[in-house]
This record gives sequence, C-alpha cells and structure tokens, in this order.
Amino acid sequence: MLRKYVWGIVLIIALLIGGYSLFGTNKTAEKMPEKQQTTSETGVTVGKVAPSFTLDSLEGKKTPIGEVGKVYVLNFWASWCPPCREEFPELVAFAHKYQGKVEFQAINLQESEKKVDDFLRQGGYALPVLLDKDGTVAQRYKITAIPTTLVIDGKGIIRYRKSGEVTLAELESVIKGW
Repeated sequence: MLRKYVWGIVLIIALLIGGYSLFGTNKTAEKMPEKQQTTSETGVTVGKVAPSFTLDSLEGKKTPIGEVGKVYVLNFWASWCPPCREEFPELVAFAHKYQGKVEFQAINLQESEKKVDDFLRQGGYALPVLLDKDGTVAQRYKITAIPTTLVIDGKGIIRYRKSGEVTLAELESVIKGW
C-alpha cells in the first residue's frame, strides 16, 4: 500500500516539473525583448528575420540585400517560366511606382546574363535584376516554385511570401500598412 502512495507522489512531482518547464519556457520567451527574439528567429517564412546576401546585378555590380531600414521586395524568377513571364508587367509597374520607397529586386535563377538581358530587351522591361547563378540564394530561401515573391520590412522581417503570380495590387496592399 505504501508503494502505491510513493508511486503516486513520484508521478505528481514528475507532472509538476514537466508542466513548470513547459510553461516556464514559454513565459521566458514572452518576456524577452523584441530585438533578442527576432535575432534568434532568422528564417525564410513570414514573421522571421530574412537572411542577408549579396548577388551580382545584371550589370556586374555586387548588390547586398538585407540592410536594416530598407523595405525589400524580392521576386525569384526565370525567363522560361510562363507564370513569371505573365507577372512581369505587374512587377515593372510596381517597381517604377515605388522606386525610392521600396528596393525591388528580380532575382533570376541560374540563367546566363545574355539570356536574361535578351528576355528583358525583347519584353521592353526595365527592372533591377540580380543573378543567382548557382541557385545558392534560392536554396537558402527554400524556393521550391517560381515565381516566388517576398516582402521584407525595414526591420528585416519577412511580412509576405507567395509562390505563384503576384499583382501590383497585392504588393501595394502588403506595404500600405507601414
């Protein structure tokens, strides 16, 4: 009979310790300052701090992405992709309308400079393009479908991520709240 009480007490103590550690951890995370929380939450999904990177522009200039204080719209694409081609006029309109307020970058995946340049010239598109020649940035951002568009706020937090075509109106609705 004494054994049953001992096991009962052990079980209650174990449950109390488990509950305390579970709820105690959550309360500690809630009390952490915002800066500490976001620093440890780097990732590629909405609400996470976007990883910074540097790629060459179509003109050969090294372009860093991730400077705090800037709002970024990143669009991963390729010229052979029909939905990418479909959304290009909307992206051009957005990039021109918000030039100086938002840093827009069309990130081409693994195509030659000539192929990208030919595509832009044939379509009459004037848009800043970065070249992800080996797909490293796309892998880092876990791009599994193109086009994929991300909007990153001035604190470096991903506020929007969409795989598939995006419109000028969609992008405007995302950044209007800031």
